[in-house]
Amino acid sequence: MPEGDTVWNTARVLHRALTGARITGSDFRVPQLATTDLTGWTVRESASRGKHLLLRLSAPTEEHWTLHSHLRMDGAWRAYAPGERWSGRPAHLIRVVLRSPGAVAVGYHLHDLTLVPTAEEEQLVGHLGPDLLGSDWDPAEAVRRLADHPEQTIGEALLDQRNLAGVGNLYKCEVLFLRGVSPWTPVVEVPDLPGLVALAQRLLAANRGRWTQSSTGSLHRGQTSYVYGRRAQPCRRCGTAIRKEELGERVTYWCPVCQPERPGPPPSG
Repeated sequence: MPEGDTVWNTARVLHRALTGARITGSDFRVPQLATTDLTGWTVRESASRGKHLLLRLSAPTEEHWTLHSHLRMDGAWRAYAPGERWSGRPAHLIRVVLRSPGAVAVGYHLHDLTLVPTAEEEQLVGHLGPDLLGSDWDPAEAVRRLADHPEQTIGEALLDQRNLAGVGNLYKCEVLFLRGVSPWTPVVEVPDLPGLVALAQRLLAANRGRWTQSSTGSLHRGQTSYVYGRRAQPCRRCGTAIRKEELGERVTYWCPVCQPERPGPPPSG
């Protein structure tokens, strides 16, 4: 599933391509919006909220509407120049096409594609916790929401978007490794929960604006993560083989030495 920084980047791609433009044609390929025509509407802005994309529009009647989409595991938006060949994804995955004089935006395999009055956006995203990349990021509120589920494993709690919005499986694994915390540790036993939340926000913010995600500081292929995607490879800190196992509905990667089952002080560095 795309992480919050990927969704943030996608929102900026759409913002640069469409903001201020009048839509000259739209093609929705989902049943609930099959007859919707946005021709003549104006794109006001493109924004993200956690892992949700919000394309805000003005109708010719001056009413404000939001086209909401969620990428989930495999969704994507692409922006092309008029006349440019669409590439990278098969045509049968296209869910929406928005045309403007300067760009064509194509949404592939989008989920939860919905058009709602902008005033009703909260019905779609109001349940989310503080957005790690939002202007209203509130670390204290994120810590409070995590602490409200003391017996839940920290690995599952970090992925619950109702606690904090934007952490996906990659950042979950990397943050817990860097803090020396086992993914199976109950939230109540996590040492320095505020420090863990602060690190998650710093990692997402550091990768904002680029498509290559790195927690190690390196952008070279094969060197961007400490544990994520590295099953059976040696830990970069202690040399122990990285493990992979299911936790809840997702897999997790961790080092059994650097992330002991019982909490302790995070490793230095």
